[in-house]
Amino acid sequence: MAAEGDVDLDLEAEENCTGKPVEKPRKHDSGAADLERVTDYAEEKEISSSDLETAMSVIGDRRSREQKAKQEREKELAKVTIKKEDVELIMAEMEISRGVAERSLREHMGNVVEALVALTN
Repeated sequence: MAAEGDVDLDLEAEENCTGKPVEKPRKHDSGAADLERVTDYAEEKEISSSDLETAMSVIGDRRSREQKAKQEREKELAKVTIKKEDVELIMAEMEISRGVAERSLREHMGNVVEALVALTN
């Protein structure tokens, strides 16, 4: 009754005991081959020093323009006159620091209502 089943188990055990692992079907080899094709497709390109210098100068120019625009905006905001009472009102109502209240007032040309509306939104 169990003799036939024992023979099958013994054959499997002998195959596994030979020291060589039994090869399993490879399910994911096609994915590795696809990956190889993708990585082989991309070629390494050498970047010339003139292209690099041009790119760096463009980035530097852009940064300097942005910094200059920011400084001009700060100068423009510093020219706006604001009332001390307005700053204190915004600080008390919105519970924010003096710097934030002053900045908001200056951005809205000293208009308290517009500054408060902007802070609530």
